[in-house]
Amino acid sequence: MAQPLSRVVLASGNAGKLSELQALLAPTGIELVAQRALGVSDADEPFGTFVENALVKARHASAVTGLPAIADDSGVCVPALGGAPGVRSARYAADLDGGPKDDAANNARLVRELAAHADRSAYYYCALVLVRSPDDPQPVIADGLWHGEIVAEPRGEGGFGYDPHFLVREHGLTVAQMDAEAKNRTSHRGIAMRALLAKLADARLLRAVTAA
Repeated sequence: MAQPLSRVVLASGNAGKLSELQALLAPTGIELVAQRALGVSDADEPFGTFVENALVKARHASAVTGLPAIADDSGVCVPALGGAPGVRSARYAADLDGGPKDDAANNARLVRELAAHADRSAYYYCALVLVRSPDDPQPVIADGLWHGEIVAEPRGEGGFGYDPHFLVREHGLTVAQMDAEAKNRTSHRGIAMRALLAKLADARLLRAVTAA
C-alpha cells in the first residue's frame, strides 16, 4: 500500500509559486520545501510544452534530494500573439535582448507587442507534476486554465509575473489587485492543485484532503 506523502520538495526557485503552493497544500499536512533550501539548482527547461518542462524539473529535484518532488510550469498565453509568451513567459524579454529574467521587462514586451491588436484576451496555464522518485513511471499530472485579458497599464501591488496586467473579467480586477486567498480560489495554479490533490487522494497518497 502506498505511503501518504509527508515531505515534498518544490522544484522551483520562484518565491511567489512557493507561497501559493504552500498555502494550497497546508490543509493536507504535506510539508513543501523549496529546492534551494536543500541545495538544488534550477533545472534546464528545454522543452516546448509546460508538462515536459515540469516533469524534467520534478525529476531533477527528486534525484538530488531523494524526496518526492512537485514542479509547476506555467505561463500566460495570448491568442493574438500565437500563444506567446507561453512556455517562455519567464524569459520573454530575455529571449529578445539576452538580458536577465525580469518581470517588468517581460510585461513591457507583452504590452508593446499587443499594442496593435484589438483582441487582448489571454489565459494563464499551469501544469503541475508530482513524482515519488526520480524514475517514477507514473507521475501524477494535473493542469488548470484561468481566462482573462491583458491591460496596458499595470494595476495593483500584489502577485508576481504578469499579474499586474492580467485582468480577470468576472472580478473586474487584475490578479495583482486580488488578495492571496481569492487568487488561490480561482487561479490556474489553484485549479491545477485541487485536481492534483484529488488524484493523490484516489491513489491514497494523502492522509486527508480538506482543501476547498
